[in-house]
Amino acid sequence: MDLTQQRIVVTGGAGFLGRYVQEQLRACGVPPGCLLVPRIEDYDLTDPQNVERMYADMAPTVVIHLAAEVGGIGANRANPGRYFYANLAMGMHLIEHARRAGVAKFVQIGTICAYPKLTPVPFKEQDLWNGYPEETNAPYGIAKKALLVMLQAYRQQYGLNGIYLLPVNLYGPGDNFDPRSSHVIPALIRKFVQAKRRGDKQVAAWGTGSATREFLYVDDCARGIVLATREYDEPEPVNLGAGFEITIRELAEKIRRLVGFEGELVWDTSKPDGQPRRCLDTSRAAAHFGFRAQVGFDEGLRRTVDWYCLTHPGEA
Repeated sequence: MDLTQQRIVVTGGAGFLGRYVQEQLRACGVPPGCLLVPRIEDYDLTDPQNVERMYADMAPTVVIHLAAEVGGIGANRANPGRYFYANLAMGMHLIEHARRAGVAKFVQIGTICAYPKLTPVPFKEQDLWNGYPEETNAPYGIAKKALLVMLQAYRQQYGLNGIYLLPVNLYGPGDNFDPRSSHVIPALIRKFVQAKRRGDKQVAAWGTGSATREFLYVDDCARGIVLATREYDEPEPVNLGAGFEITIRELAEKIRRLVGFEGELVWDTSKPDGQPRRCLDTSRAAAHFGFRAQVGFDEGLRRTVDWYCLTHPGEA
C-alpha cells in the first residue's frame, strides 16, 4: 500500500505510542493534511454515534487503532469492568463503521495480555487461544482478543482488510509515569529517581521480582506498525517484539544503577507478579514485513531515564 496516497486516521495518535506512529508516517511521506487524529474531547470512541461522525468528518481510507484504556497490574485490578467495556466498545464500533465507510485497511493494535497465563516461551501467535489470560489483566486482554475474531469474521463476510498486531510491553521517552496507571519501567524509574532526590534509604517494588518480561522500544514498535500497515494483508495476528527476556529483579537493578540510587531495594511479596513469563516469537513479523527491533535495551532504558530526569526536574 502506498501510504502517501491514503487518508490515515490514528486513534490514540496524541498518546505515547501514537506520537511515534505519527512521526514514522510523516517520515514515509504522508502529507500533513492526510494524517488525522481524533481527539477524545471531540469524539468519544465508545459511542457509536461519535464514531460514525468521526468517519463522516475525517473520511479515512486507513485506520490505525491505537486508542486504549490501559494500565499496569494495579490499574487492571482496580478497573476490570471499565477496561473490558471501553476497549471492546471502541474497537467494535470502529471496525463496524470502517466496514460501512468502505475503509481500505484497518490496523488493530492488540495486547500481549491476551495470551494465556502459562503460554510456552517464546509466545507463538498460534498459542493465543490455548488457555485463559493471567487473571489480573484478563478482562482487558479478552476484550482486545475479541477484536481479532471480529476482524477475521469481517474479512470473511465483508472483505474488510483488517490486520492485528500484538506488541510486547513498550517503553521509552514520553511514557506514562502516573503512579496510578503506569507500567513497570516508568513506575520503577519514577520510584528510584524520587527516592534518590529525597535521600530515601529504600525503594519497594511489587511482587517477588521473579516474573520475566520482554520490552520493545516505542520507536521500534511504531516502525513495525507502519511497516505492517504498508506491507501486511493477512488475517493471522503478528507479534511485535525485541526477542529477549529479563526478570523484573534484573530490570529493577538496571534502573537503580542508571539512576544512581544507592539505597536498598525491597520486594513487597503481598503484591502480585502478574503473568509468570513473557517473551515473544517474532519470526512472523520478520518473515512477512521485515520487522526487527533496532534499539538495544540498555540504550533504550538509558534514553528513557534521561528523558524523565530532564522533563521532571522538580519532583521528589
